[in-house]
Amino acid sequence: MDSVARCIEMGATDHLPKPFEPVLLHARINASLATKRLHEQQELSHKQMEEYSRQLESRVLEQTKQLRESYESLRRTQEETVFALSSLVEIRDPYTAGHQKHVSQLACAIASEMGLPENQIEGIRVAGILHDIGKVCVPAEILSKPGRISEIEFAVISTHPQVGYDILKTVEFPWPIAQIVFQHHEKLDGTGYPIGASSDKILLEAKILSVADVVEAIAYHRPYRPALGTATAMEEVSKKSGVHFQPEAVAACMAVFQEKDFVFE
Repeated sequence: MDSVARCIEMGATDHLPKPFEPVLLHARINASLATKRLHEQQELSHKQMEEYSRQLESRVLEQTKQLRESYESLRRTQEETVFALSSLVEIRDPYTAGHQKHVSQLACAIASEMGLPENQIEGIRVAGILHDIGKVCVPAEILSKPGRISEIEFAVISTHPQVGYDILKTVEFPWPIAQIVFQHHEKLDGTGYPIGASSDKILLEAKILSVADVVEAIAYHRPYRPALGTATAMEEVSKKSGVHFQPEAVAACMAVFQEKDFVFE
């Protein structure tokens, strides 16, 4: 037994006592060789599986990359198409050229001041650029009318959020762009349009866009009046804070102008 223990301590996997029996010796040798072949086969199979896994992972990563690139290309094409359509509004209404870009810039600044995450701010940027896309269906003579518009003309203009929603609702954005555009003229007290939604029914992004839209519209020239400047614009939205406009958005808007020296580009 001492010899068996010593053999095992030295790393032996088997022990054959003397005197050797030829048949038993032959069987033990064959068993050892079979065990060795099994270990070698297992090691080879393990290496083959590792290599297969590496190749499979590489193919999956490559296919994922290609799918992501295809998706991004499609998304950019969609956005470019919609943005091109949106630019038609400014072509038809040169008096407000730059309005959508300005609103987008200010809305993003407000959202950033409010501490919103980057992805949500990006959605606001896109919605800001597209918020008046529905005006493509408003006659140019109404958009550029130098005097006060009639009730009928206002009713026509008031359709643009719905038209914008109808244009955008089938475009797959990662944000609720169509709904933001639909709500950007709604007011907290329910006196806005197109459906008179009240505070808890209005998306935060639309509330921010509403403030930016009104500030830019008052600050800049319009066919029916000269530019009134940002100070007047801020005074007007401050008066309606909590009534028409979300107080947090108004406060953030004041901060970006007064503390961050925001300027339209």
